[in-house]
Amino acid sequence: MVGAGTAKFGPLSLGAGFPVRIMAVINLSPESFYGGSVATTPGEISARVRRAVEDGADIVDIGGMSTAPYLKSEVPEEVETARVRDALEAIADAKVTISVDTLRSAVAEVALNHGASVINDVSGLKNDPRMAGVVKDHGASLLAMAHSSRLSSSRPILQIRRALKESMRIAESAGIDVQRIALDPGIGFFKDEGAGRAFSPQRLMSWEEWDCDVLANLMTLETLQRPLCIGVSRKSFLGKIAKVKTPAERLSASLAATAIAVMNGADLIRTHDVSETLQAVRVAEAIRRRGPRATRAS
Repeated sequence: MVGAGTAKFGPLSLGAGFPVRIMAVINLSPESFYGGSVATTPGEISARVRRAVEDGADIVDIGGMSTAPYLKSEVPEEVETARVRDALEAIADAKVTISVDTLRSAVAEVALNHGASVINDVSGLKNDPRMAGVVKDHGASLLAMAHSSRLSSSRPILQIRRALKESMRIAESAGIDVQRIALDPGIGFFKDEGAGRAFSPQRLMSWEEWDCDVLANLMTLETLQRPLCIGVSRKSFLGKIAKVKTPAERLSASLAATAIAVMNGADLIRTHDVSETLQAVRVAEAIRRRGPRATRAS
């Protein structure tokens, strides 16, 4: 079986032996890079969640502040908190696992007290020293993304592995159950320049080459023994490669990269486009099951 390790995200199991899961992105922040993902009123948020579930989403990931690494989009903590709290109250009856995308422990605490069961921290627990404790105290699940402030001449996948190991050590020190952790290699966040707390600097190669290199070598992260989440949906490296300027034009490129990620071991796909992505995932997954690596593992 492709993939290594399993995790519990709320009541949901993911990783080796389980279908590739779909995480739907719903942004509460008008400053987010893709306007098609934004919902700001309780009615819009509720309708968007309902549609995502109908389309096949296993998890809904709600973000109250854009973390795009090239945008100066930080909002005050109280604004992010209010957005997340109001959204969770609007979808209190939703029959789906809820994740909240935040790198602030105070926001995470409010989210976990209002129905979320997963924290998606794009800093990999490195932004806020209280975050790991909040996740542990609530018995929550964690999606930790690769993040590093250090420049290195190592290959991309080696830098990613090192950054993720650091996050796992932080989680272990805080007492977070390893069986509630999944990892994200941070596609789109390692660039030669950027802004915001989630930006990771690298000067080794162009950012689109970096992201392609990580996706091509994704299977080597199996040594971490954790399920892998991949988020490529409508990201700028796809636009650079396919020569399409706006996120609205990048669906086809997103589906191509998603299929490759699944073939190379992804267990969870984070996307703005649930229905289309689910089709691509199921086809790639069916082919993956027939491959030589799957045969050896069985």
